[in-house]
Amino acid sequence: MKLNSSNGKRPFFSIIIPTYNRAKFLGIAIESVLYQTFTDFELIIVDDGSRDNTKELIKKNYERLLSSNKLRYIYQPHKGVSFARNNGINYARGEFICFLDSDDRFRTQKLQVTYKYIKKYQNYKVFHTEEIWYRNGSVLAQKIYHKKPHGFVFKTAVKLCCISISTAAISQDIFKKIGGFDENLDACEDYDFWLRTTAQFPVYLIRQYLTIKEGGHTNQQSKKYPAMDRFRIQSLVKILDTLQLTREDYACAVAELRNKCYIYMSGAKKRKKTKEVAFYKNLINKYV
Repeated sequence: MKLNSSNGKRPFFSIIIPTYNRAKFLGIAIESVLYQTFTDFELIIVDDGSRDNTKELIKKNYERLLSSNKLRYIYQPHKGVSFARNNGINYARGEFICFLDSDDRFRTQKLQVTYKYIKKYQNYKVFHTEEIWYRNGSVLAQKIYHKKPHGFVFKTAVKLCCISISTAAISQDIFKKIGGFDENLDACEDYDFWLRTTAQFPVYLIRQYLTIKEGGHTNQQSKKYPAMDRFRIQSLVKILDTLQLTREDYACAVAELRNKCYIYMSGAKKRKKTKEVAFYKNLINKYV
């Protein structure tokens, strides 16, 4: 493990790991940060009210780092991942912020490579990388529509969450400009964040596989909220109501809102949710 001395200097990266009842995975995520070849970073772990042995794991294994500026452990009552990430941002001192979900991990040169691209392409404020997906211990093949985007990517971002939060490095300036994660969304907060970001800023794709994502376990958001489109619809309505989109981007967002509403209405009809059907039909009529 390579550590910088604690000298009060502002780190280049702040790595924020939000976690909730994931002690089984958390140690792997932490170690993947601590063994980076690039060491100018601070690590912030935000425990969103875990009821497992997360707190004991941190104190037992990382006591020395807790007494330095290298690692900070923040415990909060359970308020959700958006609140946890925003809490981490409030404490972050780094020029760029990286997020790492507690069931994901970085490859050892993730920060080193990202730093090199940030310094080379200083007109960009958002960088992301390719990623490897695992599910139940096996590599999961990615579809063509999962291809990572580069440049002004709003038209891709409205269709799906095209930037994985665990692959991204984001300038502090972005959060000052567009704010943090929407704490009123129970899910799809990353989709919402990328809509607001890509509407104003280009993103740079580093074409290297530097993040590993672990899927298939029981406490993932997608398993907790199977009907995710209702949260994406909320996000599309929000971005449309800002009236800050170009005419072309606005039309793209409206088309996707209509598409997602029809998909959700189809399911609501099968469940005989007549009030929901009427609500989303009126929503379509309002914007289309």
